[in-house]
This record gives sequence, C-alpha cells and structure tokens, in this order.
Amino acid sequence: MIVFSRDEYKQFQMERELGGDPRVRFFLGDVRDRERLYRAFESVDVVVHAAALKQIPAAEYNPFEFVKTNIIGAQNVIDAAIDRRVQRVVALSTDKASSPINLYGATKLVSDKLFVSGNAYAGDRDTRFSVVRYGNVVGSRGSVVDRLRALGPGESFPITDPRMTRFWITAENAVRFVLSALARMKGGEIFVPKLPSMRLVDLVAALAPDSPLRTVGVRPGEKLHEEMVSLDEARRTRDCGDHYVISPEIAWAGRGAPSGTPVPEGFRYASDRNDEWLDRGSLAALLDA
Repeated sequence: MIVFSRDEYKQFQMERELGGDPRVRFFLGDVRDRERLYRAFESVDVVVHAAALKQIPAAEYNPFEFVKTNIIGAQNVIDAAIDRRVQRVVALSTDKASSPINLYGATKLVSDKLFVSGNAYAGDRDTRFSVVRYGNVVGSRGSVVDRLRALGPGESFPITDPRMTRFWITAENAVRFVLSALARMKGGEIFVPKLPSMRLVDLVAALAPDSPLRTVGVRPGEKLHEEMVSLDEARRTRDCGDHYVISPEIAWAGRGAPSGTPVPEGFRYASDRNDEWLDRGSLAALLDA
C-alpha cells in the first residue's frame, strides 16, 4: 500500500502508529505534481483520491489555489491512473458539490464530472473511475464537534442560522462505504450513502448544553441545508437500499445500469428533507461508534 500526501508530519505519525509496517510505503508529493503521481502510481491497482482543499472562506479568498488542487489535481490523477493502467479509482466528493453555491463546491463538482468522464477518456484501457459523495465527517479535523468540545464553561457558540441542518457520517463508516463502492463500481457512478441529518442547534445542545447560542448570520457561500442528490440528478438515480447510485449521463457500452429502484419523480436528497434524524442519544452512539 502507498500513502501519497504532502504532509510529512502526518506521514511520520502514521508510520509510527503502524509500527513501521514494511507493506506500507510513504510518498511525499502533491496532486498538482503530475510527474510525481506517475511515479507513485507505478504497479498500483487501486487508487482512493481524497486530496482536496476544502475550507469555504479560504476558497473564496484563494480561488486559483483551489482550482489547482481540486480541478487540475483531479485531472493529473486521471491521466496518471490511465497511463499507469490502474484498475479502479474512487474519488471522494462532498455534499457541497450538489447544486454548489460556493467556489469549493464548484471545484468539487468539476472534479466529479472529470472522474465520471474519465471512463470515456480511458478509451479501451481497463481503468475505471467512480465517485463517492457524502456529508460532514464527525470529528474530522476542524469539525464543529471538536470546536464544541473545546468550549469553556458558559462560553457562547456562534451559529449562522437556527434552521441549519447537515448530514453526518463517522470516519469509520465513510471508509467502509468507500470500500464497498470499490467492490461494486462498474465505472461512472456517483455513490451516495443514506445518512442521518441533525439541526446544528440540536448538535450544540447535545455537546455543549451550557453554552449560549449567538446567531451571526449565514456566511458567504454557506447553505442552510446540504444536498447530495439534486432534482436533475434524480432522473438518473436509483435507490439501492442503504445508498443511492447516480448513473452517468452517458452510458458506456457493456457497463449496464446499477441494481435498485428508480427514485420517484421530484425526488431530492437534502438534509432538511431526510427520513432519518439524530437526537442526543443517537448522536452519542454515533460519536462512540
């Protein structure tokens, strides 16, 4: 296995946690560096592409940097995977790529379309590309959960709007879903897990019940509710039990449609229109999972 990233300290930490396992190799590099990717992908069968810049305010202030990593970097991964004859590539996406209103979401939408179209770009080679799109990862670096846990007694917490809702997934469940997508993919699909929603005010009440709320207004580029399947994408979406699959607009010969049932007319999978919601008890179980 190869870990490819530009953060030498995190690689050092991971190598130490793994006890110097000789089966894991660490490559310093950046997806912006096409030649380095060609070296890293030599004799590799499967790639999980998780590299991205993702902070929304930083994207609005540094748009060219986000384009270089999230879009040009995606193209570099596609080129290297095809030319090095990688068998399967799964790119990680975000709910913000569905009907995007900020630059980060727009770059991830472009990235999604590049990976889906990479199947046509590969021609007669065996390389296949698919995308996994999910919501906020509980406890990820810089997440609201970490910020809430760091609050002092009685310290107020800023919220943008009391109506705001979000999808939530644990890191472990995200990894499991990516692995399942790798096993099922035929090429060109966008896999979307069914996730619980929660209002931000309920999250604060559960994790910091003694902290007063301070409404500051919706930030530029921020949605009240996130979306993972848009109305337009619903025409190509099938319900597969615990997840949805969005088929590519262009059907490649011999791939076939995914199993499952077409979603109903007017379907839209958004965090405020969800069938599953987290309360304090279910949130605690999710955090302990």
